[in-house]
Amino acid sequence: MFEQVQLGLYVFVLATFIGFEVIRRVPPLLHTPLMSLTNAISGISLVGSLLLAGRGEETYATILGAAAVFSSTMNVVGGFVITDRMLRMFRRDRQRPTRGGEET
Repeated sequence: MFEQVQLGLYVFVLATFIGFEVIRRVPPLLHTPLMSLTNAISGISLVGSLLLAGRGEETYATILGAAAVFSSTMNVVGGFVITDRMLRMFRRDRQRPTRGGEET
């Protein structure tokens, strides 16, 4: 049992380090596609947490599954809000006045 926990912790630490290094090296222009990818991954974890919470095998597993559903849902919603905000920065404002004060 302890060996499985130790292996799981080892994989978690390595995945965290690799994920941090990969995201840190992404140029700012590519952050919006990266957010879309992380939203997809969060959606997959949401489906997995729904399956875990819905099994109803043990009480603690259902409670942890419900907490995972809540966390994954907040992550997906927050990711879409941030992506939408980033995409709005690149839209042109059609009613912006020109230099002479006239509207186009």
